[in-house]
Amino acid sequence: MIVGDRFIPAELYVDALAEACGPDFGPVHGVEWPGTKAEQHAAQQTMERQGPEAVAVPDEILDAVGEAEVLAVHFAPVSRAVLGAAPALRAVCVARAGLENVDAAAATALGVGVVPVFGRNATAVAELAVGLMLTEARDIARVDASVKAGGWRKTLSRPGREIGDSTVGMVGFGHVGRAFATVLSGFGPRLIAYDPYVPHAVLAEHSVARADGLDTVFRESDFVQVFARLTAETERFIRSHHFALMKPTAYFVNTARSRLVDTTALYDVLAAHRIAGAALDVHDQEPLPTDSPWRRLDNVTITTHFAGDTTTTSVRSARLVAEAIAELSATGRCVSAVNARELGWV
Repeated sequence: MIVGDRFIPAELYVDALAEACGPDFGPVHGVEWPGTKAEQHAAQQTMERQGPEAVAVPDEILDAVGEAEVLAVHFAPVSRAVLGAAPALRAVCVARAGLENVDAAAATALGVGVVPVFGRNATAVAELAVGLMLTEARDIARVDASVKAGGWRKTLSRPGREIGDSTVGMVGFGHVGRAFATVLSGFGPRLIAYDPYVPHAVLAEHSVARADGLDTVFRESDFVQVFARLTAETERFIRSHHFALMKPTAYFVNTARSRLVDTTALYDVLAAHRIAGAALDVHDQEPLPTDSPWRRLDNVTITTHFAGDTTTTSVRSARLVAEAIAELSATGRCVSAVNARELGWV
């Protein structure tokens, strides 16, 4: 069974399954998670903080899941109630790397595999990260706003910064960081990254020098890019100490998760113009309240958590899910399941 949403509709999975498994694969039943795109994004944000039980499961999903052997979802909640309503279920395939919307512990207890997909939106996020760098370094958004307001701004707070004459530091070097390094390499900057879990060979393959710690990234970089995953270890691990190390001419860019950062400390350093600026696609409150002080800062570019939201990402996500289902169909297991070891699949 497929649960489509406003980001990845069910028909994309159906088309991908026909390609990966053959046109006669099935039966495939699809339902759409009700709600607007904004409502679904808000529900996902709630689940990221509180888990799948924090969001009500629509009757459309509970009524349809009964005979499913495989459940494919993106943001829709897969709670204990959903798992309990599907006695034949063998796997939940999620069209993203994050599994906040799935009760993985309950699934494991029931012998159900939980299969994420990785790298689906890496290129999209990397491209926006480059765009945000350029926007801040050249004041693109602020000049555009001036022109549209009837002005013709030529005087800026500082001269424009060229990427090729910079050190760009990355916090995290997973799929997005690697795509970012590939895209940015044409500009010719010095690239460094802090990620204690990535082998030297992977960094070398992308011409990236290993930073020996977060302090080094913040001290040496002209642009700090955040690509780390949010875990118990990384929650709010970027703090005022790190911002104090930054050059006054440096920029901070976050397209990962806001809860990686002490956002109060970031706000304070920006409000004091202690660093040159920031660009943020992720926020503690989404959407930002209309009276949010972030809206009044003149040295921040703000986007609406849409880094990975492209047509290509949607199609690729459905294809990766279909490939996982094809593996499960052919072998009876999926080795990329987060609980593969507990289920005896590896």
